[in-house]
Amino acid sequence: MKLLVVEDEIALQRSIVSYLTDMDYICEAATSFSEALMKSSVHEYDCILVDITLPGGSGLDLIRELKQQHKESGLIIISAKDSLDDRLHGLNLGADDYLTKPFHLSELNARIKALLRRKYFNGMQTIDVEEITIDPSRSAVTVHGNEINLTKSEYRLLLYFVTNRERVLSKESIAEHIGGDQSDMLDNLDFIYSHIKNLRKKVLDAGGTDYVKAVYGMGYKFSTV
Repeated sequence: MKLLVVEDEIALQRSIVSYLTDMDYICEAATSFSEALMKSSVHEYDCILVDITLPGGSGLDLIRELKQQHKESGLIIISAKDSLDDRLHGLNLGADDYLTKPFHLSELNARIKALLRRKYFNGMQTIDVEEITIDPSRSAVTVHGNEINLTKSEYRLLLYFVTNRERVLSKESIAEHIGGDQSDMLDNLDFIYSHIKNLRKKVLDAGGTDYVKAVYGMGYKFSTV
């Protein structure tokens, strides 16, 4: 899953990014209103963490902009402000949750997981697609009940495919969800083919079906139809 951390307190931002990266998220960061707006307009994120007080604008205004752009990202406000008015304002604008500073990073991770379960998995602890079961809490995948050994990139790839079933995904968007900002600096995206090839082989070797379809000139689609 790909996250954007919008926080101008650098020490806290780095702490959040480091912790969530260790939890196997792809994390990017922004330190101002304008940088957050630029990144969110160019890239897609599964969840955006937004501080209310930002250089150049308000996190609440950022949420309003994202909703006007019909962005589907989950939104969690992280703020030192604990007033009821701020909470209600943020939630009424479309934020999914509100977490008051200081907070434990483990609680933030739990809030993110709960949001993503509601957003993508109908609140379920696991994702079941035909014979494939994904357990996001353990980053584990089973096929016909037998766990398969995926690399981090292969796991991220499968999760991205499954949460976007029946949608054609471009190579560029796939690269972003595997490598984050670093994908912009790559000369080519041939590495995606290798990851997809390896993922397909591991699922097939476990007795599963190859649901990843190449769509000529456009990208790939995970389809069970």
